[in-house]
Amino acid sequence: MLNASDNSQLVVEFGSGEGSPVIKSLLRTSFEGKIHGFELNNVAWKIAQSQIREYELSEQYVVHNCSFFDSPLYKQADCLISNPPYLPAADDKIYQPLLHGGSDGSTIAKRLLSTGCEKVLLMVSSYSNPLGLIDYGLAQGYSVAGFEISPLSFGYYSSEPKVKNAIATLREQGKAFYSRNIYLLAGVLFKQQQKSHRDLSGELMQLMTVL
Repeated sequence: MLNASDNSQLVVEFGSGEGSPVIKSLLRTSFEGKIHGFELNNVAWKIAQSQIREYELSEQYVVHNCSFFDSPLYKQADCLISNPPYLPAADDKIYQPLLHGGSDGSTIAKRLLSTGCEKVLLMVSSYSNPLGLIDYGLAQGYSVAGFEISPLSFGYYSSEPKVKNAIATLREQGKAFYSRNIYLLAGVLFKQQQKSHRDLSGELMQLMTVL
């Protein structure tokens, strides 16, 4: 995505964490534009600050310790990138509340698709109502311009009983797709339909439900 971006474009990031994905991308691409990230977790934000200084990327990558939605920057951005919280649960009383993605795991991702940015790059989980999220993106005027999918094992947070039970319920409702050993995580580039030359939503839906 960075290789294909105009260096004059503004990129915003929801949930920067420790900054590693963007830092690694900046180090291996020719992108010279500006990325503004937002991270609520104070510890993760401090680590991101340290790493940005270490790799001398302060002119390109700025991470703010505040809410993404409280900043006007996303309204001006050409592109939004995020690995949004996607753990499904009835409420955020889970091991890591900041990873709560609503009752079906797609609440925050849908909110990000409502910002109006020309391009939105999201990580989409196969157990967090992926079909509902893709349909929502189409309804918001986006098409799926590209994607990559990786299999992942269930981790500590997704194996928490409360989350695991929610995932099982979503599966019964036809909203979660996984095997005993793995689920799928896709990096999906949503692009405004009038700016996109193709729509791969059908192919993405087929692959995300294969388990």
